[in-house]
Amino acid sequence: MSTDAADRRALAEGFADLALAAGAAIMAVHGKADPTAKADGSPLTEADLRAHAAILAGLARLCPGIPVISEEDAAHRAPGGLRLFILVDPLDGTREFLSGNGEFTVNIALVENGAPVAGVVAAPALGRLWAGAAGQGAWCAGTDRPGRQAIAARQPPEAGLVAVASRSHRDAATDAFLAGLSVAGLRSVGSSLKFCLLAAGEADVYPRFGPTMEWDTAAGQAVLEAAGGRVVTPEGAPLRYGKPGWRNGPFIGWGAGPLPPSSS
Repeated sequence: MSTDAADRRALAEGFADLALAAGAAIMAVHGKADPTAKADGSPLTEADLRAHAAILAGLARLCPGIPVISEEDAAHRAPGGLRLFILVDPLDGTREFLSGNGEFTVNIALVENGAPVAGVVAAPALGRLWAGAAGQGAWCAGTDRPGRQAIAARQPPEAGLVAVASRSHRDAATDAFLAGLSVAGLRSVGSSLKFCLLAAGEADVYPRFGPTMEWDTAAGQAVLEAAGGRVVTPEGAPLRYGKPGWRNGPFIGWGAGPLPPSSS
């Protein structure tokens, strides 16, 4: 099975509806969370499980022939050479969800031949949704879906780059990387919202050197790349999917324009 631009657009539209349904399930228990700990020590809440169930049920109707890997059941799935699959993070930024700052998201992405080619990031507490499909561009909308606006990554400003970094996982390697750039401003943001700020032309670079999993990044990368940006390794290679253990290495998200010499 393979997809064309129209297929990817249709799936992004369908993913948006599912992300909104998952967001509603999350908001129904927002502020009522009683977290437990996963095997890796990260928190798990009823909201994670409700969103997971809503998305998987919807995907079974929307695209029953495509394998789905969700954070909440990925331990039962090995990459195994999958060429076409869907990555889901039902609640990205559980720490932000528990803190009440609203910077958590629902992430759904289609991966084809190792590249995320359609994706949706919904931020239910912020009332925003971002989507994109390869060859079809990227857009944002309110979670009540009254309308949408095309978005595009921007060229680097002459005044200097606006960088975004993880609110909960910023490290010394990130600070060292940013020290080598002309940075005019820095925003600390949770979850995959960092990709969306680049995609919307509100920021220019997002370095991440700490550990992430593929479901953390695939949807945001799909939106950013559909908007004209890129996500690459520190050596400049595209960030790919279907890796052993579903684990990412370091990466850098960039807006539009040529990559700096250190990342090309």
